[in-house]
Formats: sequence, structure tokens, C-alpha cells
Amino acid sequence: MADQITVTPGLAGYLREVSLREDDILRELRAETADLPAGAAMQVPPEEGQLLALLAGLVGARSVLEVGTFTGYSTLCLARALPPDGRLVTCDITDRWPSIGVGYWQRAGVADRIDLRIGDARETLATLLAEEGPGGFDLVFVDADKTGYPDYYELGLSLTRPGGLIVVDNTLFFGRVVDPAAEDPDTVAIRELNARLRTDERVDLSLLAVADGVTLLRRRP
Repeated sequence: MADQITVTPGLAGYLREVSLREDDILRELRAETADLPAGAAMQVPPEEGQLLALLAGLVGARSVLEVGTFTGYSTLCLARALPPDGRLVTCDITDRWPSIGVGYWQRAGVADRIDLRIGDARETLATLLAEEGPGGFDLVFVDADKTGYPDYYELGLSLTRPGGLIVVDNTLFFGRVVDPAAEDPDTVAIRELNARLRTDERVDLSLLAVADGVTLLRRRP
């Protein structure tokens, strides 16, 4: 079996040159985010944002849930993939960073599709489950604090319709998952989630070695 190729800076540049369709609005939001402390590391790369939009289209998403907004780049990618009457519920612990994205959402004409909720994500997801019942979302994207991933996954799975898709970001976590010396809480949480997903019979699973690791989970009917 062939190993994954090493993505050098030159190859990453080629990838974007031949496949990326990032417009001025997305590009400007990405540039503004990159100027923030740790902004470049916390923001999804543009090719991942484009992948999220493609996945939303493939599952025919009309309702999307995002756990972790940050400055709203992935939010914008997903919202654009929805029909005009679609909705995207995105949640973050603070409005400090999402407020940066609001103007870009408005410029893109999708702000009316986005429901931004501020507070602890566990509480937000639990509220959605209590108010709307299970299975109300076609796609769930998780990209927030890593120690919260187990809870976000369980609640997100309940909120995903049968046949719907859950996308979990950072599941290779800078390669630290295979470093035995890495025992920080974030790395441990990702390792434990990956092991748990491997044997979860409720979902079909594929962990992609793209970006920082992206796990796709289809909730089985």
C-alpha cells in the first residue's frame, strides 16, 4: 500500500492553484483572520472550507449545525452551500471573533441563513435537542475546543438525521496523536475520540489525511 505523499509548500500552492475557487470575500476574511493571534492556525484552510461546501451539497443539506464559529470563514462556506431557505446554526463561546465575520456574511448575502448562538456549546446543543428533537440537521461540523469533542460528537450525532453527515476537524492534531510524549488534555481527547469512533457502529467512518485531519461520519439509517 502506498503511503500518503508529503504535502510540501510547493505542492500545497499547486493544489490551490488548480482547484481553489476562493473569491474576494472569503480571501479578505481569511487575510483579516490571519492577522489575529493564532488566527492562521485556528482558521480552516481555504481548501477545507471548499470541501465543506461540497459535502453540504452532496448530502443536499438544508440545515447545518456548526460547533465553533471563530471568525466565520467555514460558516460562510457552509451558508453559501445552502438553498435560500436553508439555515445554519453556528455556536461559539464568545462573540468576540464571530463579530468579525458578520460583515462578510452580509456582503455575501447569506446573513439571513445564519443563526449565531453564543454560550457553552454543550448547553446550546442540548437546548436544540430539547426544542427541536433529534435528527433535525443534515450536516454537523465540529471545530471547537478539543476536550469538548466527546460531548459535541454525542450531542451532534443525536441532532443529525439518519443518513446525515458529521465532519470533525483536527483529528490528527498537528501529528501529536502519534507522539507518545504528547499527553496534554487536547491531544488525549482527540486520541480517545478517534479510538471511540473506530468502533462506533452507529456511523460509517473515514478519517482523511487532509488539512489537520478531517473525519467524516455518516449516521447509519
